[in-house]
Order: sequence, then structure tokens, then C-alpha cells
Amino acid sequence: MRSSPELSLLVVLLVLMAAMTLIPYLGAGKSPHTMLRASDSKIRLADVVGAEATRREAIDTLNLFLNHQTFADELGGSPRRGVLFEGLPGTGKTYLAKALAAEAGVPFLFVSASEFQSMFFGQTNKKVRSFFKAMRKAARAEGGAIGFIEEFDAIGGARSGMSSNSSREGSVGIVNELLVQMQSFDLPTGWQKMKSKWIDRVNSLLPEGTAIPRSKPTTANVLLIAATNRAADLDPALLRPGRFDRVIHFDLPPHSDRVEIAEYYLNKKSHTPAVTAKAIADLSAGYTPVRIERILDEALIIALRHGRRAMTVEDVIEAQLITDVGLSHEVGYHPDERRRVAVHEAGHALTAAVAGRDIRIASILRRGGALGLVSHSEADERHLRTPTEAFNLMAIALAGRAAEMQEFGEASSGIASDLQVATTIAAQLVGQLGAGDSLISLEAAAMPTAANLVAKVLADEASRKKVDQMLFDAADAAACLVLEHRYALINLTNALLDYDELTGAEVKAIVVEAVRATTA
Repeated sequence: MRSSPELSLLVVLLVLMAAMTLIPYLGAGKSPHTMLRASDSKIRLADVVGAEATRREAIDTLNLFLNHQTFADELGGSPRRGVLFEGLPGTGKTYLAKALAAEAGVPFLFVSASEFQSMFFGQTNKKVRSFFKAMRKAARAEGGAIGFIEEFDAIGGARSGMSSNSSREGSVGIVNELLVQMQSFDLPTGWQKMKSKWIDRVNSLLPEGTAIPRSKPTTANVLLIAATNRAADLDPALLRPGRFDRVIHFDLPPHSDRVEIAEYYLNKKSHTPAVTAKAIADLSAGYTPVRIERILDEALIIALRHGRRAMTVEDVIEAQLITDVGLSHEVGYHPDERRRVAVHEAGHALTAAVAGRDIRIASILRRGGALGLVSHSEADERHLRTPTEAFNLMAIALAGRAAEMQEFGEASSGIASDLQVATTIAAQLVGQLGAGDSLISLEAAAMPTAANLVAKVLADEASRKKVDQMLFDAADAAACLVLEHRYALINLTNALLDYDELTGAEVKAIVVEAVRATTA
């Protein structure tokens, strides 16, 4: 009997639909990791510069990993199984983990925590089990393995205690699975289990005293490193002994470390003699190692754009502005607007110079969403800020408004972001640092309707009044300063109109000369 073409087509369509339905399930529970061998990586511990305390702690962990058998059998210690790398993005967590694995000469199994997530019920936990199984297998085959989970807070967040199916599959289920798998490195393999089972059966048939001894299960020498920039959000059970019980902090590099980092990168990049490691360190306060490398690469691009094969200090400064704020370009101001923007930025620059800030650049060119800007920082690198210093920052933020009010009688919409900055500083003073009439920290207050500190402070009537008073005081101080130094303000304005951008040295020279002329 001949089949009709319609029936054959229907069968083919049904087969295709079944295949499309089943294929996603085939790899749904597979571990999403990527494995790198020591020969695949060019990174070694010698390439990890700066952060000496962090590096030393990591080396201690590596030595325990390499000598785990001696540490356990001869000294009676418990091998370290989990280490948590905690710090801001770009501080070198992944870089150091790769260096440790390459230095140890063992496989490096890398995975992002978000890759464990699955749309199919039960597959997320299965992926976690597969990842741990892959680590145990690699460790037993090659004498050790280092696993690395990026963005660990995506799966290790604190459990909510809910009992719904979604919760069990979500944070509760994944954390429970992680806790179980962290104890799996000493478990026997499938072959060892089968062998022990048969030995037990044979021993049950043998006379007493003639039993065949069971072999001791081999331990998988695995070190699991988890990285996060939100350690406070992790489930406390993950940080208990036997889990991720060692936390290594990655801080922003201080000046001495930035000198080492800059020297390391400058040895690989073409630059003029003026571009020294110290000069880069001076310019990069608050930068991560990755960010330092990025501005140096951007500086090289700028140099090539201008037909040069070596970066200059000016290229580095321009690279900072590009990466931090954005590319500069002409706006096409109306003449009145151009002068208003110049007056506004001159007010910021003047107040910052008088306050002793280190000015990088003053510009009336558009960068990102800003029509102009004054980039400034502490003259000396500091870790603490006094209320007086915070007040000066508020005055600098409000000086553009003061300059516009003085020269034009009213302020424009360009002050919006300045008010936001000043309000945030004032809220921090009142809500965090006890600068108001109360020492209560509103940062510690549980206020579900307030998403951040500023909202918490402004939601409290007394604190809001104090913030308002601080802002008016700072605005008055800025107004007095731009009035007292109006000659310098006008000279800065004219220079910005003539050249569009001024360096910090040029701003300082104009202010010093104007002050000298008015006080002579």
C-alpha cells in the first residue's frame, strides 16, 4: 500500500517537532565550564604585581594546595577546599586565579555563575553537580584542579526561607546543592564504590579474620575559588569552616601599588620618557589595575591617531577623559549659550583651584552627557574625608550656579547635575557621618520605601532641613568666592572661550596671576 505524500510530510513534521522539543534537554544538565590547562595560559604569579598582602595570602593557599597530602597525613591538618575572592570589579580576582592554576600546573575550570541557571526545572542543580564532577575527574587524572566561579553571588545569595517550588529550584536549592558538593571531594569514585561493594560481598562469605581489606578512597585535590563583589549578600552557610572559609580581599591599589602596576604595563607599551610609572600612579588614584591598563591602551590609540608611535602624558590625560566621561566634540552652541557654559565651568575651576584641588582639565567641549566639565581630585591621596572637605566639594559643585547667577542674574538647566552631586554629599554628611543634629546613622535604618541613603535622609523631615541648610550655606560660600575673585572668573571664562579646554596648570596660572593683580 502506497503512503500519501501528505502523510509522509506529517510524519516528518512530527519528528522535527519532537526533536526540537527534546534537543534542549540533552545538554541542559551539562556543566557550562571552560577548562584551561597550564600550557594554555601565559599568566604566572610573577605577572601579578602590586597588592603584596593579597598575593602573599594567595601563595600560602597555593602551597597548601600543592602539599595537601603532607599537610593532612603528616601534620594532621584539613586541606583548604574553598577560597572566596572579594573585591571590586577589575581588581584582579580572575587574573590571580588563573595565575595560581598555571603556577600549580593543574587544569583551571572557569565558569560564570549565571551560566548555571536553566529554564528547565532541576537542571540548574544538575549543572552544579556536573561542574563538581568535572573538577573531581580532572583532579584525579592530573593530580589536582582549580575551579573558579565568577559572579558567585548570582547563585550563592542568602536563602529566603520560602518553601515554594521556585524557591527550592532558586537560591535555596542551589545553595543547598553547593553545600553538599563542597563535601564531595573525599567521596569515592563510581569504580571505587563498585569495588568496595564486591569486596563486602566476598567478605561476607569468608571466615572471620580472613576478610579482604578495603582500599582507602583517593581524595580529589580540588581548590574551588569563588569571586564576588557583593560578599555581604552571600548565604552565611557558604562561609563556614570546610566551605569558603578563607576570604581574600582585593582592594583598590594604593599609590605604591599603582607605581608597580604602571611600571609593569609601561614595560610593554611604547611611551615617551615623560610617561613614568610615578606619573601614571599620580593620575590614577582610585583606579583598578584593569582600568590603568585600559587608559594606557587608549593613550596609545590617541598617539597613533596623531601619527605618533609613542604615548605622551597629554595622551594619557585625554585617554582618562575619554574612558571616564566620553569623547569630546563640538556642540554648536548659540553664542550666548557658549559664554554661559564658559562662565559656569570657570566658576567650578576657580573654586576648585582656590580650594587646593588638583585640576586635570577644564573644558567647554561636550563629553558624554556633559556640555562642559572640570575634572579635579585631591592634591594628595587620602582615605578619609572631613566635613570641611565635603563642604568644599559642595561649594565647588554649586560654584557654576553661583557664577551664572552673578553674571546673568539667573542659573540655567546646566546646574541640574551639580545640585544632584551637592545633595548627595550633604545627605552623606547627615545620614552617614553624623554632621547634623543627630548621631543616628540613617544608612543603618531599615526603610523599605527608601532605596538609598539620599532617599532615607530626605524622607526624614529633620534631616531634610539640615541638608537644605547645608546646601544654602555652600551656595553662599560659592557666591562669595566667585564675587571676591571675579577678575579670575572673567579671565578663566575668556580663556575657555578662546581655547575650549585648559589644563590644570593653565587654570592655576590664570587664577594665581589674577589674584596677584587684584591684591597688588
